[in-house]
Amino acid sequence: MRTAESLQRARTLLQLSRPAEAERELRGVLAAEPEQELAHCLLALALIGQGKAGEAAEEAREAVRLAPESWYPHYVAGQVHYRSGQADLAVRAGEAALAHAPGEAAVWELLARAHALAGRWRQMARAAGSGLALDPESCDLAALQSMAHTRLGEAEPARRAAAHALRLDPESAIAHLAAGRAALAFGEPGAAAGHFREVLRLDPGFGQARDLLVTALKERNPLHRRLSALRRSYRGGWRLLFLLPAVPPLIVVFVLIAVTHWLAWVAESVTVLRLARARATRLLFEGAEARVAAVCCVLPVAGAAALALGIALGAEALGTAGAAVMALVTPVQEAAHTGSHAGRAVLYAWTLLLAVAAVVAVVTGVPPVALMAAYAALATIWVAAWVRRAAPPASAPTSVSASASG
Repeated sequence: MRTAESLQRARTLLQLSRPAEAERELRGVLAAEPEQELAHCLLALALIGQGKAGEAAEEAREAVRLAPESWYPHYVAGQVHYRSGQADLAVRAGEAALAHAPGEAAVWELLARAHALAGRWRQMARAAGSGLALDPESCDLAALQSMAHTRLGEAEPARRAAAHALRLDPESAIAHLAAGRAALAFGEPGAAAGHFREVLRLDPGFGQARDLLVTALKERNPLHRRLSALRRSYRGGWRLLFLLPAVPPLIVVFVLIAVTHWLAWVAESVTVLRLARARATRLLFEGAEARVAAVCCVLPVAGAAALALGIALGAEALGTAGAAVMALVTPVQEAAHTGSHAGRAVLYAWTLLLAVAAVVAVVTGVPPVALMAAYAALATIWVAAWVRRAAPPASAPTSVSASASG
């Protein structure tokens, strides 16, 4: 009786997001009954809830060893692997759980989330659909299905699944997140912003929703939306470099791509600065983000002033340096939007080098130096692409509330 009461208390503590207290309760159970498989399962969840991935994996393995024919230890192992960022191991554990209990919708949800972590959107949609066939009232599964269809670019299924999730639970953060993602992806930034605000109301600590809300607010500006779409569509243009020896006129294409990116980054800066100064939205923007936007709004103005002054005075080096200063918007924004700390440091160093080159050109009176700095600044879109591939940001699994029921 005491063991059952302790296990129930541990479940309750896990549901209340108090994993350290649950761990203490479960350690007491295992001290008396070292082969209590459910205690090992719950302890694995308590440990992963505290970020102790290695210990959690050991407890999950022990639970599977003690009860290999039960679905729940395999499911818990999958949760541990998922929350440790190990998508393939989570899928294997989920499939092992399904072999013993194919009718458990919770396992299909785990598989959907694990496939999402690996970016396998079609498998994610299928897993969520299989779970919904077992539990049509699962809001989370409907939301996951919607997000998978959104990633696949399937507008109607994504909207339909999101609407179903909202009907099931209008106060669900994940339902509003799915609806917002679908609206944002398929051209409704205003509606998306409303859904992301609801996510933050229901779960104020949901950082991903904050970032998505900022994106939706930016996308409400038609000019920003069009320029951003053009910028995203030309990310792979660097491959055209190999055609330049055969088709020299392609340089015009590169110039157009680079200038389009520059215009898009200027529009981004203006939009962010406007939102960061507005009373209703200023709290959404971190100080660094607003400062970068302010700098990128000042650079074109300062560069244009130097360019005009250089023309007026006949100082070619000053005028060319003004153009280089204007072009610095691209490297500053590319650096600020790089997720990896190492990559960001490299790009900021590159930006500083270009700025120094512009100053040196003015001091020495050598316009070609400033001209090369301007070209290099505009070409940073390709430099940044190479830097991001060389130094990718560390990936983290999407948050998931662990089930403590067995």
